[in-house]
Amino acid sequence: MERSSAASGGSTRREATRQKLYEAAVTLIAEQGFSATTVDEIAERAGVAKGTVYYNFASKSVLFEELLRHGVGLLTASLREAAERTAEEGGSKVDALDAMVRAGLVFIDRYPAFTQLYVAELWRTNRAWQSTLMVVRQEAVAVVEDVLREGVANGEFSEEIDIPLTAAALVGMVLVAALDWKSFQPERSLDDVHAALSRLLQGRVSGRP
Repeated sequence: MERSSAASGGSTRREATRQKLYEAAVTLIAEQGFSATTVDEIAERAGVAKGTVYYNFASKSVLFEELLRHGVGLLTASLREAAERTAEEGGSKVDALDAMVRAGLVFIDRYPAFTQLYVAELWRTNRAWQSTLMVVRQEAVAVVEDVLREGVANGEFSEEIDIPLTAAALVGMVLVAALDWKSFQPERSLDDVHAALSRLLQGRVSGRP
């Protein structure tokens, strides 16, 4: 039992250290770019020894790849939780999508630097972690696809919709709108941004019922 508790404590400490390294890396890379950021700087910003970085990650590239996995994993989990919570409350699939839009905005509001890096990396094709990025991106989009697919099955959505493209468009809408919000309209509240995207989602932009 004591050995198990010690192992659990060690695991918790390591996760806390990795979290500090993720936060240091994402802040520095957002400020000055991946190539210009050194392991020494990451260690200093995280308040750990340089050797601690290499103990947890084989290289700076591996650290960044794991950072992408970690960040998109958090986003995926928040989207899934929003959809499941809506289902438990008896909401429609449109309600679920709307809840996912809000969950995405909440995530971006909390992790703006990570979101900026994630969107930037989507446009690059020469990175060592490109295949990993595509996998984790698809995991996030797949959560939205599942809701759309269920909506088609129960007759709430048209059978003519392109599920993969529509899901990607919804995720992209949230990412781009949120980045514009953070960069150019920071005076707006999260509720304001969510309300605008909700109107788009529910087809109420024209003002017709």
